[in-house]
Amino acid sequence: MDRGARKAQLAEAVWRIIRDRGIGAVSVRSVAEQAGVAVGSLRHVFPTRAELLRFSAELMVQRATDRIRAIPPLDGSQEYALEVVKHLLPLEPDSRAELEVNIALIAESPALPELVIIRDHAYQELAEACTRLVEMLVGRPRDPQLVQQARRLHAIVDGLAIHLLMHPPSEDSGWAIDIVRGELARIPGEAA
Repeated sequence: MDRGARKAQLAEAVWRIIRDRGIGAVSVRSVAEQAGVAVGSLRHVFPTRAELLRFSAELMVQRATDRIRAIPPLDGSQEYALEVVKHLLPLEPDSRAELEVNIALIAESPALPELVIIRDHAYQELAEACTRLVEMLVGRPRDPQLVQQARRLHAIVDGLAIHLLMHPPSEDSGWAIDIVRGELARIPGEAA
């Protein structure tokens, strides 16, 4: 297994531990056990817990970004915007796990300042994605009104994400999609 694949395997072990037992259970030893590797092998790749957590957070953000960028263009900007937002919400096992891990890592950031940069980067990426969606929906570049609409969309996405996380994954999430659809439909009219 090459170094990149090994690092991803270890990061995924971190995510499983966080989801199953909480971030406090993440240690070099517990991650090595979860990944089925020797502690020395893990330490060769990540000498410290902080480096392991930092990489795990960075990989999580990268995978979410890649998933959003892979959405093919759709006919109609409303439908494309809806698909993007659906991928930002914890509607699938991967995005749900990412949000759970992200929340745990945000909570850990006061103890690990290197996580603050990743947290802030992820926040900016989401803010920028919301801004681009609003620009696309209204057909013009940002201005103060569009920035405010993008902030509103960002807040709705964040709020819905937390609400969805509080419900069992098997529960119908159609209500959340309806809220997003209504917000996306409202944006062009308000910007006119």
